[in-house]
Amino acid sequence: MPVVVVANPKGGVGKSTLSTNMAGYFARQGHPVILGDADRQQSARLWLSLRPPAARPIGTWDATADEIIKPPKGSSHAVLDTPAGLHGRRLGDVLKLADRIIVPLQPSVFDIFATRAFLDQLAEHRRAAGVQVGIVGMRVDARTHAADQLYQFVESLGFPVLGYLRNTQNYVHLAAHGLTLFDVAPARVARDLEQWQGICSWLDS
Repeated sequence: MPVVVVANPKGGVGKSTLSTNMAGYFARQGHPVILGDADRQQSARLWLSLRPPAARPIGTWDATADEIIKPPKGSSHAVLDTPAGLHGRRLGDVLKLADRIIVPLQPSVFDIFATRAFLDQLAEHRRAAGVQVGIVGMRVDARTHAADQLYQFVESLGFPVLGYLRNTQNYVHLAAHGLTLFDVAPARVARDLEQWQGICSWLDS
């Protein structure tokens, strides 16, 4: 079972947004998917509780902030939302489970520097364990100087940049109803689905 982990030691960077929408993508593809939430805030678990019965099913992976257990059998895909401040033993536990790791990163000098040491750790782990790592720019406005800084930074890392997602209320409104971009009419979120193409191709590869 492929396990996709969404991780960044900094809070508020969009981990839950990525996690829930990835689970929604796998569900739309017809995969039996489960979503785990190791963050104490339990945002992804709350989102699951809001998901309407008519939506494509997404199962629960009972991961917690204190214990990250292996995903249960019976599903073909798993997504894990992780907490801010992930390090030490808990980071090691997560890395052992992961087949792929996605790092959401915002175009802020503070976010970039706060994430650099973590990305260096992931680079070492990738070389040792062969785990695939990708970066997604979050809340990116391509017209800003901050976006230019983010582009320059990710080019220096050697990780693939899977996509840049804009700052839009579509994610907020859909999340409030337990939904994702992949649960509504494509024409309604066409611009956002276009930004997800690189992420989805990487997940499918």
